Amino acid sequence: MKSAQGNRKPQGPLTVTLATIAKRVGLTAGTVSVVLNNAEASARVPERTRKRILDAARELRYKPNFLARSLRVRRTHTVGVIAQEIGDIYGAMVISGVERHLREQNYFFLTVIHRHDPRLLQSYSELLLSRGAEGIITVDTSIDETPSVPTVAIAGHRRVDGVTNIVLDHRAAAHMAFTHLADLGHRRIALMKGPPESSDTNARWEAICEAADALKTKIRTEFFSQVATSATPQPGYEATKELLGKSREFTALFAFNDLAAIGAIRAIDEAGLRVPADISVVGFDDIPSAAYSRPSLTTVRQPLLKMGEIAARTLLEQIEKRAEYLPKIAIEPQLVVRESTAKAAAR
Repeated sequence: MKSAQGNRKPQGPLTVTLATIAKRVGLTAGTVSVVLNNAEASARVPERTRKRILDAARELRYKPNFLARSLRVRRTHTVGVIAQEIGDIYGAMVISGVERHLREQNYFFLTVIHRHDPRLLQSYSELLLSRGAEGIITVDTSIDETPSVPTVAIAGHRRVDGVTNIVLDHRAAAHMAFTHLADLGHRRIALMKGPPESSDTNARWEAICEAADALKTKIRTEFFSQVATSATPQPGYEATKELLGKSREFTALFAFNDLAAIGAIRAIDEAGLRVPADISVVGFDDIPSAAYSRPSLTTVRQPLLKMGEIAARTLLEQIEKRAEYLPKIAIEPQLVVRESTAKAAAR
């Protein structure tokens, strides 16, 4: 004879619905739905009641059905992210900041990589919109046309109606770096320009030229080089070898970014010179490895994670109409002094 317990069928996990929560708190499912979906009507629900509903949902481990919710409220809670590359440290850190904020707000995001191909950029933009993206975030990608959805560009630089640009203050950044080197007695400073496809290149170069002019530092042709790409140390290594082949008179080098600076240090070492005893090196970005290179890198920090978070928060505020459109948000840089800079050597 089988026991009563043996006849029972195993039960799966209990599905927690809006009705389950409504029963727990003694309210209607409609009121619970309004609060959990953060609908406009939720503003009329007393704060104490809202807290009871949210606490009950947390205790019951309520997981909303996003597909059903999207169909009901005609929202997808999805954002598109467009970047040049996904493997470079700049893009990775910015997207990490974007992801952190979107995750906290229960938004999904789809990422596409256009690899500097304008045809891919156009087709991927259309693809994201067809997949229900309610807004777009671009990373180091210039936009030419007014978008049909709220859009935030990180390092986009071009003024386009409807696009909010998250831009580092490059003038302040260049002034910090040049002032630091000038205070150390450097007057012969070599400069490394960024790659043509980077949207930061021209803005940063213009700022560098202004800072050099303000400190009466002449930009000499033999002290200039340009990197082909900015995603690895190799271009910085090659550009510095080219510089050293033209002249060894410069006492400092301002690289386009930290990866280029790390490559530059290797090239200087191979040439039989020392950093910073013979040549000081300054980078840009303050990526995690900058503090652990040898010597540790003096650099201009731009808060990449924070820039991603600001972009995501700004975009959601525009999607949900909680804030007015801003054409530009300026981010302040910070000079981080480490071991790669020292007083200019007498030559």
